[in-house]
Amino acid sequence: MRAAHGLWAALALLLLPAGSRALRDGECEVCVTFLGRFYQSLKDNDVEFTPASIEKELLKSCKEAKGKENRLCYYVGATSDAATKIINEVSKPMSHHIPVEKICEKLKKKDSQICELKYDKQIDLSTADLRKLRVKELRRILDDWGEACKGCAEKSDFIRRIHELMPKYAPRAAGARADL
Repeated sequence: MRAAHGLWAALALLLLPAGSRALRDGECEVCVTFLGRFYQSLKDNDVEFTPASIEKELLKSCKEAKGKENRLCYYVGATSDAATKIINEVSKPMSHHIPVEKICEKLKKKDSQICELKYDKQIDLSTADLRKLRVKELRRILDDWGEACKGCAEKSDFIRRIHELMPKYAPRAAGARADL
């Protein structure tokens, strides 16, 4: 009788999904997206899949990374100011063509902050009322474009600067706003 209960318990454990081990949808979004793009760029550029060459390319990619992707690079140790170096936890599995989801899953076990990174939601400039946005959000728009607003003291200054630069960085949104 005890053996039957033990058998049923073991069977139930096998059939239950491994919740803590596998990544859920949307989890590790920055890690999966960034490493997925990075892996594709390695394939497109015919880079040799050795840990050393992947590490070198990752360091190069991380120099250009901004925002949440730069924070991911920091956690992995691919930036000059990083405190820890777990870059080999990316380069070694990637050299064996292990899926990025599995790599991120393993990184999550090393540093849970990696999977806590989420991209900021994008603001649709064609429909958004800039006057209703916070100054922080207006600054983020300019930062995403790589621009600054020197001498901006008020919200209206940021809005004016965004309107000036919109044709250059968001031409569709600028065209849609002109129609309004």
